[in-house]
Amino acid sequence: MRAADIIVKKRGTGSVKGAELTREEIDFLVDGYVNGQIPDYQMSAFMMAVYFNGMTFEETGCLTDKMLHSGDVIDLHGKESKGLVGPFVDKHSTGGVGDKISLPLAPIVAALGVQIPMMSGRGLGHTGGTLDKLESVQGYNVNLSAEEFERLIAKTGFAMTGQTQKIAPADRKMYALRDVTGTVESIPLITSSILSKKAAEGSDALVFDVKYGLGAFMKSEEDAEKLATFLVKTSQAMGKEACALLTNMDSPLGNKVGNYLEIEETLECLQGKGPADVMELTYALGASMAIFGKKAKTVEEGIELCKKAVESGAALKKFLENIKDQGGDPDKLLQEQGKRRSKFHMELKAEESGYLSIDAYKIGIACINLGVGRNKTTDSVDADSGLIFAKKQGDLVKKGEKIIDVYAKDAGALVTGTAAVAKALSYSDQKPAEKKLILKEIK
Repeated sequence: MRAADIIVKKRGTGSVKGAELTREEIDFLVDGYVNGQIPDYQMSAFMMAVYFNGMTFEETGCLTDKMLHSGDVIDLHGKESKGLVGPFVDKHSTGGVGDKISLPLAPIVAALGVQIPMMSGRGLGHTGGTLDKLESVQGYNVNLSAEEFERLIAKTGFAMTGQTQKIAPADRKMYALRDVTGTVESIPLITSSILSKKAAEGSDALVFDVKYGLGAFMKSEEDAEKLATFLVKTSQAMGKEACALLTNMDSPLGNKVGNYLEIEETLECLQGKGPADVMELTYALGASMAIFGKKAKTVEEGIELCKKAVESGAALKKFLENIKDQGGDPDKLLQEQGKRRSKFHMELKAEESGYLSIDAYKIGIACINLGVGRNKTTDSVDADSGLIFAKKQGDLVKKGEKIIDVYAKDAGALVTGTAAVAKALSYSDQKPAEKKLILKEIK
């Protein structure tokens, strides 16, 4: 078997489109690339062939499975004596601005008795990262060993950890190559990248939040639906239960954007004071997780159970327990609520009167200037920078009225970041059309 022959098979010849690859051919390519026998240029050629010709759900499942087993895999099954009873359910978002949904979602669903192994990532570009938000809690440890991860899931119902160097090493190499070869947007490659990491954490079922719009990776509903379908069907081909919600990301989610500020908004959500959009999406995703976790039979029942977990205080208790589990101080976190702010602060006021529009992508880019995010993986982030919105998308505002409290890492960042935030705002005589937050479900 030769790499060149596999590349030609997937590429096709002339008007003949590339053919479906076998599991053995995919295994050969991934094994050879990870161990260094297949060079970058051949893997680049293969990924470009996939970019143009695509892959079937079965091929994508084979690729995902091979990438998954290129490194360590956490197996939570057969460990009932240790308190790991399953089914194990997780959620994945394709990323957005103000998207802190994983933070209130995990303790809410864990309060229903579902066990959640959650392996999360860091922010890059205009999208935020769950790990960066968690690390804004002093002492919180996101680098759990497999043994710690399992112990805390059994103890509290969920744990939050990052991808180790030994988890899906094929994905790490291939992702870096995609970034420099123009193949990032390939839906089969996106799918295999996401699922190889999610499957490595031991989940039996996955719920996907696939975003579309200005602040999303997928700009159109059509592209988002294609990705959602691939994620769901490939997961099912791998023997996992799965569903996806298509959700709008034209404007930021919630009232707060920033690492600590989104932890603070999580507390508000769990205290019954969360923004309507954040709670709507959290409850919808939680209902699907409750169904997969065998705690609810219908979406309506699942939503009611999630609401009761918040109203009873059980979800907040779970969240604070996890903070303590992973090295943070829950009492200090509660004491800081509403008080912890960067000293580099400015109020951004409306430049004119009218109906407000807020561009999520431009807000995300502005937040990089403030210190919230990073342009490359080696950049550091600031825990206390960010935005608190006094007004939301579609609100009628008057000139001079406060729109946003802006917080930055330093004085220079405050000036440049606030100017960038202002460019994300526009005003109109006509109220912008309201879009549904949740467009549809893909099963």
